[in-house]
Amino acid sequence: MNIMDEISFKHTIPLQLRANDIDRFGHINNAVYFTFYDLGKTNYIETICPNVNWEEEAIVVVEINVVFKSQIFGTDHIATQTAVTAIGTKSFELAQRVIDVSTGEEKCFCRSTMVTYDLIQHKSKPVPQDWVEAICNFEGKDLRKK
Repeated sequence: MNIMDEISFKHTIPLQLRANDIDRFGHINNAVYFTFYDLGKTNYIETICPNVNWEEEAIVVVEINVVFKSQIFGTDHIATQTAVTAIGTKSFELAQRVIDVSTGEEKCFCRSTMVTYDLIQHKSKPVPQDWVEAICNFEGKDLRKK
């Protein structure tokens, strides 16, 4: 079974392509994809999790792996889809992809590990319990690592 068959993407954010996203080869530069993923994960947390305070806490990328599957051109209509796939004590795992909203074609796929971070104390912190509950409710399953 393909890992993609196990992931249900319930969170989608449409993206607006900008002229400066396009490189000299006429497609979206690979580095820009990371901005797409950042927008998706930030919107996911803001939309799903209660009591988010970006002045005191952050989510920090500690590992990221992207598979580029197909080019994105400036005329494409795309969106980032995000799903939390596992939650640990101080970290959680994300699956994300950028799709063409017209065709449903997956343009790239990303797996990342995020750590919750205390901006005041400058150290990692446990994933807030209300976030854990909200994410599990949204995703429709218990994602806590046993």
